[in-house]
Amino acid sequence: MGKRVIRRPEVIEGLREGQALAATLGGTVRFGRTARRYTLNVLSEKVGLSRARLSQIERGAGMGTPLGTWVALGIALQQPLAVSFTRPLDEPRTPADAGHLQIQEYLLKLARATGRPGTFELPTRPTDPLRSTDVGIRDPGRRVRILAECWNTFGDIGAATRATHRKHAEAAATWPDDRIATVWVVRTSAANRSLIARYPHIIDASFSGSSRRWIRAFVDGDEPPMEPGLVWFDPATDRLTEWRRATMLP
Repeated sequence: MGKRVIRRPEVIEGLREGQALAATLGGTVRFGRTARRYTLNVLSEKVGLSRARLSQIERGAGMGTPLGTWVALGIALQQPLAVSFTRPLDEPRTPADAGHLQIQEYLLKLARATGRPGTFELPTRPTDPLRSTDVGIRDPGRRVRILAECWNTFGDIGAATRATHRKHAEAAATWPDDRIATVWVVRTSAANRSLIARYPHIIDASFSGSSRRWIRAFVDGDEPPMEPGLVWFDPATDRLTEWRRATMLP
């Protein structure tokens, strides 16, 4: 008789979690591929896979795919793979989006301090609760509704800008009696500052509103500018700082 193989609970659970993770990653690959309008052939050639194998991965059958292949897929789709172990189970858990939540928490605190209703994840299309802006602040006296998009990190500035425009249009249709004002609140990390500085013409064209006036709109309850704005959020001091646009663009 052969030796009996006993599968430990950790191994069994690892297989289950691995299959679930492969299914999630596969769906993300498919979404990223279609968003970039890549065919299966195009993406498979970029990462050195057969078309059939890539199709299996997208359908959730990616268990056993080498880590290097997942990394290559992330690079090809400009969605870098992030992998890490979590904290031990007996330690307090930090939300994966803690940096994002810190900005939202701060803006909602300012809204309350200035006597304006603030909403966490405000749906811009009431029939679809998944379509929301990060923070909504309403100034009923001026009939203005602020849509604040909070950015801890960036993946695709073009997609983020299009999403903001879409939410603005949806909010204008949902609340036709309110003026809709949009603003980006961006974490002051070195990576974010470098990214914003790399594309001065794009950023300048997208956010023509006065950053200083936008800060006063949040902190003092002033009326926000008519134009979209961008301000920095410093997580170390819990405060907003001014984004200074390039005064002389080449």
